[in-house]
Amino acid sequence: MKTLVICTLAASLSLAGAAHAAEVEKAVDDNRTGQVFGGLTGVLLGGFAGPVGALVGGLSGAWLGGVGQSAAGLSQQAYEVRTSGGEVRTIRAPHQTFSPGDQVTLNDGRIQANP
Repeated sequence: MKTLVICTLAASLSLAGAAHAAEVEKAVDDNRTGQVFGGLTGVLLGGFAGPVGALVGGLSGAWLGGVGQSAAGLSQQAYEVRTSGGEVRTIRAPHQTFSPGDQVTLNDGRIQANP
């Protein structure tokens, strides 16, 4: 039993940092920062009305935070990439620029251009 646990742990750790080939599908706006700060603010303000108020305040704050970030023109850059397995993932890359069709590598949740 102990050997099975060690083998399973070793296999999962060896696959965790694997790099995967992918292709950029399109660029999309990323407003997660505004959504997070709006949601946290909404939870704190809605908390005065109780648990339901905190839930409603958090949801509406997250929505308003994302809309506000987009309206202010402060959206960050993210890319939808198709992995070699066919899965489409949205990856944030605020400091990098890619075009649709670029071949990239996904390594530990980060997108990198192929050399």
